[in-house]
Amino acid sequence: MIIAVFPGQGSQTPGFLTPWLERDGARERLAQFSEAADVDLVAAGTEWDADQIRDTRVAQPLIVAASLLAWEALTAGTGTRPAGVAGHSVGELAALAAAGVISDDDALRLVGLRGRAMAEAAAAEQTGMSAVIGGDQDVVVARLGELGLTPANYNGGGQIVAAGALAPLAELAAEPPRGTRVIPLQVAGAFHTTYMAPAVATLRVAATEVPASTPDLTLWTNSDGTTVTDGRTALDLMVAQVASPVRWDLCMASFADHAVTGIIELTPAGTLVGLAKRALRGVPTVAVKTPEDLGAATALLTGGDA
Repeated sequence: MIIAVFPGQGSQTPGFLTPWLERDGARERLAQFSEAADVDLVAAGTEWDADQIRDTRVAQPLIVAASLLAWEALTAGTGTRPAGVAGHSVGELAALAAAGVISDDDALRLVGLRGRAMAEAAAAEQTGMSAVIGGDQDVVVARLGELGLTPANYNGGGQIVAAGALAPLAELAAEPPRGTRVIPLQVAGAFHTTYMAPAVATLRVAATEVPASTPDLTLWTNSDGTTVTDGRTALDLMVAQVASPVRWDLCMASFADHAVTGIIELTPAGTLVGLAKRALRGVPTVAVKTPEDLGAATALLTGGDA
């Protein structure tokens, strides 16, 4: 089984969409996505600097739009599709669209709203996130609990992201658990924690108005790494996940249980295949960063059991 995965916030870099806009129809497609998300994604992906595209209101729709552009290029070029999909954090919206649960335009409308609502929730209090690399997971989680922090992302491969108030995050960096490194992340707030509850309420109202279909591919959820067969359930889980931990570690464990034989990460790619190389050793991966990488992705897709 070859699957596709869609990255989350922080994977974007200045100008990364420039080569994609050289493809026929890409600029028009991105303009359509821009209208749905209420963000100028063409400018954001080609002209804006790192600080501008770090803004949650920009980063989230930019990443989902880029992933869907790459997904369309991959699947149109091969005449076949990966057998399953999963998305990390905001990447779940791209996965829902790829699996046919929601339309591309609805995915961009929802991600535009998601980004604005999470930015507003983050502005209410001074919070942040830090990656904790290495160490024993139980020890790390216990330390976070002592400090009143939340393990917001269980990324697997020896990485947990802590989230919460700035003072305990600073204390975590000053006295990290044995055998770990703590790296502050350039994000606007404590995503995937109860600080995001107002954003969940806003997104839930909007999601009830979006038609949801049965997934036509195997679809994994960040909530617990299981597969989801009901479209409305998948959409509801995506909404709730805004204020609950991302369990990418459980997703990767489930990939192994489902005998995944290859992983293609869509644009802006790199982070998730990096985690897979550590947690799923021996499984071939391709990171589709530019259109030049489509050939390697196609070779993996058509050469494996799609």
